[in-house]
Amino acid sequence: MKKRPYIISGPCSAETKDQLLKTAKQLVKHNSIDCLRAGIWKPRTRPNSFEGVGETGLQWLKETGDAVNLPVTTEVANTRHVELALKNNIDILWIGARTVANPFSVQEIANALKGIDIPVMVKNPVNPDLQLWVGAIERIFQAGINNIKAIHRGFSSFEKSAYRNTPKWEIPIELMRIFPEIPIICDPSHIGGNRSMIKVIAQKALDLEMDGLMIESHVSPDEAWSDSKQQITPKKLQQILSKLVVREPKVNNKTLKNKLDVLRKKIDGLDEEIINLLSNRMNTVEEIGDHKKDNEITILQADRWKKIINDRKKMAREAGVSEDFIQRILKVIHEESINIQTNILNRKKKEKKT
Repeated sequence: MKKRPYIISGPCSAETKDQLLKTAKQLVKHNSIDCLRAGIWKPRTRPNSFEGVGETGLQWLKETGDAVNLPVTTEVANTRHVELALKNNIDILWIGARTVANPFSVQEIANALKGIDIPVMVKNPVNPDLQLWVGAIERIFQAGINNIKAIHRGFSSFEKSAYRNTPKWEIPIELMRIFPEIPIICDPSHIGGNRSMIKVIAQKALDLEMDGLMIESHVSPDEAWSDSKQQITPKKLQQILSKLVVREPKVNNKTLKNKLDVLRKKIDGLDEEIINLLSNRMNTVEEIGDHKKDNEITILQADRWKKIINDRKKMAREAGVSEDFIQRILKVIHEESINIQTNILNRKKKEKKT
């Protein structure tokens, strides 16, 4: 039997008690959700924006959760938030992206949670730093919290992107490898930053075996006091969830399994060939580095690099391979080539001194 994804929903911010209750009632009317969310304190990038209703909203949130028979969750960014959330019997806490980026803040929250049995969700840090995410989870675990979930909400980037926060799926996938026992919840609202992108992002998350979704909903999203463009109505949430496909993570059909095994063995062989080719390429890079050192030539020749990119993209296009994919691979290879040649130049300088 396919496992239904864990669904967290509710407004970006608790604005009024009435707004929170109306949203929650519509959520349970139209959807099978597992947890009600609402921001009480909103860490805004710039001052003079709506920064949340504060402590009063905790009581609204808990009373609303009780009214619709749902556990509730909110973000905590410091020890005072933790104390107030616990005082108001909030069921689940989450640590936001800006807080996770600061190990001192995470440690203070972890210290405040010692000896307390409460589930905690840890969002990825603002920047694409896997070790910060891992470290935050480890700090919460060392505080004695065993019920931990990770939330993937995307990463800030200076590069132009269709996303508000680029997903960089490879990072949560690596987190799965490190912590296979920790569920990962995807936050399509913050990744997309626009309600039109929620369904596509949510489907991608489920296809990557993520365990649930956190989607912001509001009874009147266009009138929301924060992040209005990424919130949807509870009715729209129901429409999106009903169209998502929950696929099996395992292959139960024996015939299909045999076919996949054959293809996977082929992939294994091709990977071996790729590694051997890369080894040969880097050996050649070392030879080039030796000649550059002996003849006092710079490591980088910009014209040559430009020509490589253009030529390889043309090859990719003719071979039916994505040009963007090839360019990304070439950038990684080029970075390693520069590192190898830099080491050769530095090593030879030391040898000359001795």
